[in-house]
Amino acid sequence: MKESIVMYPTTSSHHMVSMVELSNLILKHHPNYSIIIILPSTSTTPSNTTTINPSISFHFLPPLPSSTTQETAFQSITLNFNNVPHALKTISLTFKILCFITSSTGFHKTNTNTNNTFPTYTYFSSCASALAAILHLPILHHQTTLSFKDFPPNSLLNIPGLPPIKPSFMPQPLLDRHQPAYDFFLDFTASLLCSDGIIVNTFDSLEPQAIKAIANGDCVGRDAVTPPLYCIGPLIVDSKDRDGHVDYDHVSSSSCLTWLDAQPSRSVVLLCFGSKSAGSFSAQQLKEIATGLERSNERFLWVVKNPPDTNTEVELESILPEGFLERNKEKGMVVKSWAAQADILRHDSVGGFVTHCGWNSVVEGVSNGVPMIAWPLCAEQLMNSVVMVEEMKVAIPITNRLGEEDLLVRAEEVEKKMRELMGVEGNGLRETCLKMREMGMAAWNCNGGGSSFTAFSNLVASWNNHSSTKVTSAENSTFSI
Repeated sequence: MKESIVMYPTTSSHHMVSMVELSNLILKHHPNYSIIIILPSTSTTPSNTTTINPSISFHFLPPLPSSTTQETAFQSITLNFNNVPHALKTISLTFKILCFITSSTGFHKTNTNTNNTFPTYTYFSSCASALAAILHLPILHHQTTLSFKDFPPNSLLNIPGLPPIKPSFMPQPLLDRHQPAYDFFLDFTASLLCSDGIIVNTFDSLEPQAIKAIANGDCVGRDAVTPPLYCIGPLIVDSKDRDGHVDYDHVSSSSCLTWLDAQPSRSVVLLCFGSKSAGSFSAQQLKEIATGLERSNERFLWVVKNPPDTNTEVELESILPEGFLERNKEKGMVVKSWAAQADILRHDSVGGFVTHCGWNSVVEGVSNGVPMIAWPLCAEQLMNSVVMVEEMKVAIPITNRLGEEDLLVRAEEVEKKMRELMGVEGNGLRETCLKMREMGMAAWNCNGGGSSFTAFSNLVASWNNHSSTKVTSAENSTFSI
């Protein structure tokens, strides 16, 4: 039987594309393997995946009952609990499963295969700092009866490996302990601890404190054991596959890169807030950003999405200040909806990045030595922003945004941060980012024992060692269904 690695991301599209990139990494170093990615029936595969790498294939789960089509992502994961073991059993009839990698909860080895015929790993899609917070969640849970959103205003949480964090900066689904999402993450922590290992897209030099705290077991209780941690970053998501973008807009990408070719080195600030709807701003906020950009007199490339309250595509002229596009056509470019972020950040003309602090975007910024302005919007991005600013020293914050979800960021703040990032005050930040880029490259030094290359090698060795010591034939496997 051909040896295969099976992956199962959550329903979130960025989990899926991150796993596709993990697949590409594995196949680059071990082309004899095949990768099978299990997906819900409603998922769309990232563009060009199978044509670029035919060793990656997809196994779709059966459709959920029609009455559940509007369920939340967390509920969809729960509803597929039985379908995933069935899929693994089916795959095992024609492939020898080397390991199972998932970013979801509940699919650790005790309920995917009772004979422990293959190891199960968790792919954690955010940073090691967020992982430390999730691992520490059960301890925080038993220390108080308050929800994080209800803590007194000046409270701080002391989480091993992290700078002090405001309770309101915890990942958004954790803020209310009475909501189902909170229980989901408590279960997720239990699944993490049952894994044979945890894979994270980071590297030792980027998050040394969090990685050390996790590896030492400081984030969990005395009776718990933290699985091995495999930090294999920086892993960059291909622009063509970002967030499942099926129709890669070559025209838009080409025009952005052509415009950048005409700009001075390190002179342009990219503003891009992810490709999800959460990265869209109100019409009023868009006008404030536009005014701040114009006043700053800095060069910019800005990706603008429709305001969240619009159901149809709107023209840029109708949502930006009158005459803005014409007045700024020499120093700025505005792109509608989407741009090839990874390609843009690699361009020599880009010298700054205003980001929503999604982890894939942070890794792209760091890997290209581009200093950032942290403008978090949702999920774990507030926590990421604190770590970026205080621990990594790769970003400056939008100060009147952090922790104030509904507060409008004024043009004056945008202007100030743009000038700070691109001026003399930003030189120290830029030097730190360039050093971090070099450290990220060194982490994947195959000849010099880079930390990420070593972690990746140990990961592959762990599932090969497991395979050599366990019964692996499909006929002798027993699955819990």
